[in-house]
Amino acid sequence: MIYLKTAEEIELLRENNILVCKTLAEVSKHIKPGVTTAELDRIAEEFIRDNGATPAFKGYNGFPASICASVNEQVVHGIPSDKVVLKDGDIISVDCGTFMKGFVGDSAYTFAVGEISDDVKRLLQTTKESLFKGIEKAVEGNRIGDIGHAVQSYCEERGYSVVREMEGHGVGRVMHEAPGVPNFGKRGSGVMLKEGMTICIEPMINMGRKELMFGRDGWSTWAKDRKPSAHFENAVAVRRGKSDILSDFSIIESVLSEMGREF
Repeated sequence: MIYLKTAEEIELLRENNILVCKTLAEVSKHIKPGVTTAELDRIAEEFIRDNGATPAFKGYNGFPASICASVNEQVVHGIPSDKVVLKDGDIISVDCGTFMKGFVGDSAYTFAVGEISDDVKRLLQTTKESLFKGIEKAVEGNRIGDIGHAVQSYCEERGYSVVREMEGHGVGRVMHEAPGVPNFGKRGSGVMLKEGMTICIEPMINMGRKELMFGRDGWSTWAKDRKPSAHFENAVAVRRGKSDILSDFSIIESVLSEMGREF
């Protein structure tokens, strides 16, 4: 069932999603060679709790951490570990969620660790741009397929592939609500978008082929050809005429700018 949100509920979702972006900004300060993904998880959990929320991911269907930390060819759902040490040239997708005042926040950003290659920079830039291409279509009267088509066409025209097995989702009082929001599709297909729907759009884009491998831990996913993958996510409220982005990447990017970093 799809739940349409009131104006007050959308503002509570916005409050959560702003906190998620603040958490990602705090985590970004510590992303550098030699840091473990477990340390980033501890930083995120402490920041979330200090700001009056609880980590939405921790314990969700048994997930053991407060963030998903997916490095290089890992696509999504990487489990933070003291054994995973970041090195120069890596990229890391950090996906994070909060629960506060009865609602959830959920956003993701892919960061560079030190200096990354120009090819990988282009992957990250294209993936982030495709997110906003999809967001442009999240308006009343369009359909879910319009979002997926916008993401898919933008990325494939630039030589990248779109993951099929993972998708975005509705968001509200729980982490995953209907409808599913694939990153591929046909214009004019799928669920009709109505004002008050709240969804997470999250392109997962591979430099190489789209096929995935799944880890024995039941969570981690990798690009099958072991080429890099990027992931960006925003929460969005469907409106008439123009979508309403509930997350705010500028919070993250102002911190990155202060540190002289692009991603």
